Amino acid sequence: MEKSCSEGPVIMPVVSMGVAWIVILDFIVWFLLSIFCALAAFKRNVDSFRPDGFLYRPRRWERGGRVYEKYLFVKAWKPLLPDGAKPFKGGFEKKNLRSRDAAYLEEFIKESCRAELTHWLLIFVSPVFFIWNPPFVGLIMIAYALVMNLPCIITQRYNRPRFITMLDRERQRLKSSSTPC
Repeated sequence: MEKSCSEGPVIMPVVSMGVAWIVILDFIVWFLLSIFCALAAFKRNVDSFRPDGFLYRPRRWERGGRVYEKYLFVKAWKPLLPDGAKPFKGGFEKKNLRSRDAAYLEEFIKESCRAELTHWLLIFVSPVFFIWNPPFVGLIMIAYALVMNLPCIITQRYNRPRFITMLDRERQRLKSSSTPC
């Protein structure tokens, strides 16, 4: 039964196909988008990631990451998140802090920016699913992107200020140990 003009426009996806094909396409596209976004961030030179840049700099309301600890209980669930570096040869694993050396901490901080960018990109491209999905499924795909990527972004935003503080302390320690008495 068709809607009459008085009921308003019917919103249809740009591409039409059967439900089974849509589900298969959704899985394939999520897989490909994940690889594409990760590669896009991975191919950027690590030195191009500036923790004081607009996207990555800590915001006052985050209170050094404490807001994520107090209200979102990040310490309880962040160990459950996978480390996306493993599939990439030469990827920088961020699951555990392996050193307090200044050079390592600097790289870790930049790599946390890279990880955050990857997850923001995945959220940003999620509206592509409206092309072949009905609108409510497109909204579900955006919700999926948020649910799957915000925890990773939150973890990076929680960790980075703490590591910046650790790096500052290490630099101070090195500076004071190299100063003559």
